[in-house]
Amino acid sequence: MAEASETGGAAGGVQQEVPRLATGGAAASRRERDLAGRRLKPSTVLSVLYQDEDLLVVDKPSGLVVHRGWARDGEVVMTLARTLASRHVYPVHRLDRGTSGVLVLALTAAAAGVLGEAFESGRVRKRYLALVRGIAPEAGIVDHPIPRAPGGPRVPAITRYRRLATFERYSWVEAFPETGRLHQVRRHLKHISHPVIGDVRYGKGEHNRLFRTRFGLYRLALHAAEISFEHPVSGAPSSFAAPLPADLAGPLAAMGLAPPAAAGGAGAAASPWTASGGAA
Repeated sequence: MAEASETGGAAGGVQQEVPRLATGGAAASRRERDLAGRRLKPSTVLSVLYQDEDLLVVDKPSGLVVHRGWARDGEVVMTLARTLASRHVYPVHRLDRGTSGVLVLALTAAAAGVLGEAFESGRVRKRYLALVRGIAPEAGIVDHPIPRAPGGPRVPAITRYRRLATFERYSWVEAFPETGRLHQVRRHLKHISHPVIGDVRYGKGEHNRLFRTRFGLYRLALHAAEISFEHPVSGAPSSFAAPLPADLAGPLAAMGLAPPAAAGGAGAAASPWTASGGAA
């Protein structure tokens, strides 16, 4: 179940739970085709993690693009979120189509401006979870310039990462991008020879096919798990989190490495698959 927390947020904020599409296995690839070509009911696609007068925070599923300008999909996050909020919404950052997890939208131009500056100045803490090829180092920093946009000049980019667990010759890692560049987490993990499983651009087809066949993993194994920043109006520390979705948690369970919620719900033993904490 999606859950989020905000400490000291704006008065009147609410947490809403909205049904999501059932996913996993071959259904994931069918769902991506559906998301690309059909008009969908917003409440079946997006889970609202938090909403107040200034913010709308949603849990984006894998396979859905954020903005119509980036694809010709019938439905995108922006149009679905506008329907859910019953008002105009402003994008302040984005997630790639294949990435699931926490996405923040502003509900006013003023909030969008404040959040945009916070992202640009590196005052937003983002935590990603990824299944990658190879046994990654225990922890490290990738300091490697990449473009802000396709064809653009390379600019400084830094990502901290930590290995949480291993499975055969693969690793489960958490990544903390300190800058926001095009495909930054994916490109940086590839730069250290640990590309994300399911990544058709930066990964290896043989490994992607292996995980489709053995574990029913039909998506990019990258999840935006948590984001933290100061509320754009109140200034209060705010943190929002999205649990692993079924189309990623299911394959992990098939590997025998399920997070507690999938392995037995409340009371299950602690697992490195859901470890949080700062980057080493």
